[in-house]
Amino acid sequence: MSIGIIGSGNIGSAFARALAKARIPATIANSRGPESLTGLADELASFITAGTREEAASADIVLVAVNWSKLPTALAGLPDWNGRIVIDANNPIEAPLFKPAQLDGRLSIEVFADLVPGARVVKAFNHLLAPLLSGDPKAEGGSRVLFFSGDDDAAKAEVAVLIDRLGFFGIDLGSLAVGGRLVQFPGGPLPALNLVKFG
Repeated sequence: MSIGIIGSGNIGSAFARALAKARIPATIANSRGPESLTGLADELASFITAGTREEAASADIVLVAVNWSKLPTALAGLPDWNGRIVIDANNPIEAPLFKPAQLDGRLSIEVFADLVPGARVVKAFNHLLAPLLSGDPKAEGGSRVLFFSGDDDAAKAEVAVLIDRLGFFGIDLGSLAVGGRLVQFPGGPLPALNLVKFG
């Protein structure tokens, strides 16, 4: 099961660090090209490789974490997703102003899904702050919670296995329509909560 990451900002880099800590290989890409990722690739050498957007997008599971306004460009012109799993780790908001994007009444996951036709979309990894995502998931003595949702049960099951391998406790929030609303930032009740499962 190959993993790709499109986006090397806070969440993309934190996800890469979590993978490396769990000894899971992946390819990470951004809009500036592999040479701009030398520092991160060196830090996480032997597990995380810097690649092109096309290389990252060809993986079996692809996590996308890009500034909201740059998503259409980041995902344009890529090969057919052909049923592969794409994880939406994005929030419809951007620093430094953190002004919510105009979604015209739609959920951000609906907008995202339109940008990856043919993909099996799972919403995950967007609700935790980056330091918690890359930190020790057992830090509080239990297992830090990671929410996920999706409309394809098999795709969700594969993401659940990945979450478990990273050391987190995954909670399935159900469909994208339900889970996507609960973890959407801003607006949903679950973003930025550091919840821990004990026992």
